[in-house]
Formats: sequence, structure tokens, C-alpha cells
Amino acid sequence: MRSAEPITLSSEERSTIEIWSTGRSFPYRVVQRARIIRMAADGVLSQDIAQELHISRPTVQLWRQRFLSLRLQGIEKDAPRPGRKPRIQQRKVNAIIEATLHTTPPSATHWSTRSMAKALNVSKATVCRIWQQHNLKPHLVETFKLSRDKHFVEKLQDIVGLYLNPPNKALVLCVDEKSQIQALDRTQLLLPLRPGIPARQTHDYTRHGTTTLFAALSMLDGKVIGDCMPRHRHQEFIRFLQLINVNTPLDLDLHLIVDNYGTHKHPRVLKWLQRHPRFHLHFTPTSSSWLNMVERWFREITDKRIRRGSFKSVPDLIKAILQYLDNHNQNPRVFIWSASVERIMTKITKCKEALETLH
Repeated sequence: MRSAEPITLSSEERSTIEIWSTGRSFPYRVVQRARIIRMAADGVLSQDIAQELHISRPTVQLWRQRFLSLRLQGIEKDAPRPGRKPRIQQRKVNAIIEATLHTTPPSATHWSTRSMAKALNVSKATVCRIWQQHNLKPHLVETFKLSRDKHFVEKLQDIVGLYLNPPNKALVLCVDEKSQIQALDRTQLLLPLRPGIPARQTHDYTRHGTTTLFAALSMLDGKVIGDCMPRHRHQEFIRFLQLINVNTPLDLDLHLIVDNYGTHKHPRVLKWLQRHPRFHLHFTPTSSSWLNMVERWFREITDKRIRRGSFKSVPDLIKAILQYLDNHNQNPRVFIWSASVERIMTKITKCKEALETLH
């Protein structure tokens, strides 16, 4: 008769086996396996262990071999199982991925789960599952635009440098205009929010005019200097610069981050800046409004106060904007820039490489 290979436990292994075999907080399968190993280490035969624990002799032999091969880890966790055989062959999966990435349906701009399922003779759920596994979302499209500014890198370094390492005895202000803000009045009253039903408003509206919001976001404390004006010409921009001048400490230099709008480079604006030498304008590269942090604040006021508002006149709109501005400055939120020049340039390089591969 063949005898099983003896099991010898170290002191640490025996201590762990004792805890597992008598513990109540462990899964029953772990407790049973630990009892098998403990009895085997005490010299009990496999058939006697099987009879004592009311299990089959092959089961005892299985866990003895697992312990001899993997020690404690072999009985603590189950061996990996092969799982169910896939119903969809790999070549069919590859065909779905290839069609999703490199083709379009005859009468549409992108694939849907139903059109892909019909084209490749599979179920809609199969297409959905494969897309999820490979993170494919043909129904989504995002926008992008690369700047063609010849001095992009120099301007990028200048502005990011102001964010990450601002100069001493100076304020960094992000300045821009949010133009053509419409005073829209819904033709009917808003239906309020109810359980299970969102707030509802009519799709049509009455226009009552527009205004332009001039804003200067301080990168130091998050406060915003703002004013509403009917137009956004160089006259209004100079007026706003004067507002900034009187609302900031006179002993500090002011570094203003602005875009390339013609108003900011008007001859009269340049003359005004010569008379006020503490003002320094830093222009963002073309097609790079994302570098100006005041755009982030514009999104806040648009989402929270303007888009869903109903205004019967331009003065009502201006009143709402100034009220939001006052509330913001009472508890300002500081927007922190964290991206370095190297990180930005790496992303731009990857985007350019992706564009070049398409040609």
C-alpha cells in the first residue's frame, strides 16, 4: 500500500493552522482544510482523516498535495479556475473592435450597438460588453484645437510661470470679457422640482438685450473684480483697467493675463498702459483660452446663475450677476494651477503624433 508523503509543520505554520482550524470567523472551507493538515501533521492516515471529517479520501489527498506545494497559501485560497468557455470566438471580438475603430456604417457617422450587432450578426448585449471591456465609446465625441501660434512655447512658459512661481510684490490677475450675455425671459413660469421629476422650463424665450461682464480673477485669494458694460470696445476695457487700478494696492505691480482680442492691443490701451507702468499684460497663445483661469470662473457663474435664470430686462440680469459676484467675494474660492510646462507639452506632442498618423 502506498503511503502519503508526511507533512512537517514549522512553529509558525502550526500556530496558524491551529488558529484556522478552531476559529469561527474564518470560512468553513479554510477551517476544514486546516483540520486536514493538522491531522496529517499528527500522523493520521488519509482514510482516517476522511472518515473523521466526513469527506472523501481524494479530497484529503488533494489538500495534502496543495499544502506540500504551496504551504499555507495553498489552503487559504482556491486554485484559479478556467471558467466558462467563451461563446463568442476571439476572431469575432477582433472583428467588432476593428470595425468600431476603422469603419463607419453606410448611412451614419458612427456605430451604435444595434447597427454593429446587425452588421456582424451578434446580439446588442455582446457588442455592449465588448465595447465596455475595451473602453470603446463611439457615441461620444470631444473637441480639441491645437494652437498655431509661432511663439506658443514662450507664451506658455510665461503664463505657467506666473501661476506656479508668481513674482514678489505683485498680483497676478486673469482678465477677460464674457460678452453677449443674453437677458432671456422664459415665456412661461418655471415648473418647480418634485420627487422623481426635475425642474422644467419652456424651450422658447424672449430676448431683452445683452450685457458684457468684465472680470479679473486674483490668483492670490480667488476674489474677482468685475463690472458689466453694454459693449466690449477699447473704451470699456480702459474703464475696466481703471477699476482694477483703484481696487488693488497701489504699491503692487499687476500682471494681467489676457487673450489676443484686438481691444487689448488697441493703441489707446497701450498709451494708457504706458502712463500706468505697474500694469504688465501677458498674452495667451492663440486658440488657448484654457490657459486663462478666469474662464474657469466664467463657467461657475454660467452654470450656477445665468444659464437657468430668467431675466425680464438687462438691469435684472446685471443685478443677478453683481449679486453673484458679491457672494463669491465674501467666500472666495482659489483656483490652483497644477500643470507644468513639461506635462502640457507632452500632451500636445501626443496629440500631434495622433494627427500625423491619420494622414
